[in-house]
Amino acid sequence: MTLNRRHTLALFGAGLTLSAFGGRAFAANDAKELRIGWQKGGLLALTKAAGALEAKLAPRGIKVSWSEFTSGPPLLEAIGANARDCGTTGDVPPLFAQAAGGDLVYAAAAKGSKNGSAILVKKDSPIQSIADLKGKKVAFKRGSSAHNFTVKALRTAGLTLNDVEALDLGPQDAAPAFANGQFDAWVIWDPYFAIAEQDPNSRVLTTTAGIVDAWSFYEANGAFARNNPEILAEVIATLKEVGDAAQGKLDETIKEISEITGVPEPIQRIVLTRDGADLGQVKPISDEVIAYQQSLADEFFGLGIIPRQLVIKDIVWTPPAA
Repeated sequence: MTLNRRHTLALFGAGLTLSAFGGRAFAANDAKELRIGWQKGGLLALTKAAGALEAKLAPRGIKVSWSEFTSGPPLLEAIGANARDCGTTGDVPPLFAQAAGGDLVYAAAAKGSKNGSAILVKKDSPIQSIADLKGKKVAFKRGSSAHNFTVKALRTAGLTLNDVEALDLGPQDAAPAFANGQFDAWVIWDPYFAIAEQDPNSRVLTTTAGIVDAWSFYEANGAFARNNPEILAEVIATLKEVGDAAQGKLDETIKEISEITGVPEPIQRIVLTRDGADLGQVKPISDEVIAYQQSLADEFFGLGIIPRQLVIKDIVWTPPAA
């Protein structure tokens, strides 16, 4: 059965199991609209295509609207400023958002594929190892998960960001610049990585495998989470349900995500079949996840990348009691 709007009511009309997130039936709430920020690909794209949240929330008079972002930093800026209610990013964007005083919370976590990001160089580049990046122009989106990957990858060769010329470029600007040889290396995530690696003139220098864990997060505006905890619990549980169903039907899932994102099916297949990829990995924020994120926050503060010390547990959302 394809996860599309024709089947959504059948899948979700009977209700979802919310016990993993402490969810329960809806109580009175203020929300009349759920405003979601999403990036190209992933579980939110599939959920959008399926109309799952629309089907779940419409009976309660809640409209769902979607805004696409090219990377995590502007998405979380919108969430922190109460311009969006929820969305998903990699590990670094919430650090910058919290440091900037944005009103947001961690709502759930997911562990992605082990090699879903990479450092790319041109095929004929003299760069053969991470050590060879010293003195080179390296492009990544500042404040994104690629920022963390760059720091960790350089460290494996005894280098720091001070040893390279860092260029702050999002995917849409970096892709053509990389193709034109305007910098030496590009640090990028899927599906942009999967697209770029198909170019015969590009070469993978290294992936994240063995260098950095691939945690991502579902974040929500703090005021929205405080005022609408039952709704947020329903949203996270619905995402989990969609992910579990989709993971068992990858051929259909690949087609669904391709249709909504415009990313060709062969590229989506690469993304969704990488080692460790699992759309159903939506889980509450555990002590393990808090410890990982706190360690990253401490590291980035120590390096002077973020301006103040953060306490991650201060902005971890607690689901409503069952």
